[in-house]
Amino acid sequence: MKTLIENKIFDQERALYASEGIMLKKCAFDGPSDGESALKESKNIMLEGCFCNLRYPFWHDVNLCLHSCELTSKCRAALWYSTHIDIEDTKLHGIKALRECSNVKIRNCDILSPEFGWSVRGIHMHSCTVESEYFMMRSENLSFSNVKMKGKYSFQYIRNAVFDNCQFDTKDAFWHAENVTVKNSVLKGEYLAWYSNGLTLVNCRIEGTQPLCYCQGLKLIDCEMVNTDLCFEKSDVEAKLTTSVDSIKNPRSGKICVPAVGEVIMSIPDAKAEIILCPDKDGKYPKNGKYPKNCA
Repeated sequence: MKTLIENKIFDQERALYASEGIMLKKCAFDGPSDGESALKESKNIMLEGCFCNLRYPFWHDVNLCLHSCELTSKCRAALWYSTHIDIEDTKLHGIKALRECSNVKIRNCDILSPEFGWSVRGIHMHSCTVESEYFMMRSENLSFSNVKMKGKYSFQYIRNAVFDNCQFDTKDAFWHAENVTVKNSVLKGEYLAWYSNGLTLVNCRIEGTQPLCYCQGLKLIDCEMVNTDLCFEKSDVEAKLTTSVDSIKNPRSGKICVPAVGEVIMSIPDAKAEIILCPDKDGKYPKNGKYPKNCA
């Protein structure tokens, strides 16, 4: 049983420091004393319908649940160095909201937080909306489904991740990512996944200039590429595409099956990938497709 604390306001420094086994309901961390670190080093804590407007509230916590809460833009660096976290139906609007945490579940949340999720180990995110910069950098063991994200420089240096039914509008995404699978998703933005290793895209829609360059172990299975040019530069790639591509530039090795391509650029000796014309997603070749001479 947890001790219930209801309809209270806390604004002192370390107001509930090292608490254990409490449930806070409709409480507020706010006020003129402007105290930091309200629940630092606490265990088995649940918050329901609470308002967090002060800095650094949840550091070094274990077994923390946030349900139907609001963390404002003033609630900076809210969750750091904590483990076994469950967050649901909550607004996470403070910068640097999640860092060096582990075993995290986030559901039905609204995230507006630059530098969110750095160096997290084990995070499941479902049915969330996100606006961020440098989102989830250097994190590992990620499982995302039905997540809509907008921003820049997302998922850089991540490892061991699966994304399903997501929509990402974010430039420079997945740089240096390792062992990542993206399924049934939309990836929109410039310079997608440069320097990645072991990236697999299945039934995805890809939009934006110069995607998928300098990649190792790159696989695309039944993917669409729309308004994409200068693709696959110096990449090792196995791709089966269902739409035409504006241009392909100097793919290093592998095989690219594509219904049509506007231009194939093979200008360096190391560009040895095979480019093969194949039917589109309807089993047909485009009537007005372009077939460069150096496609075999």
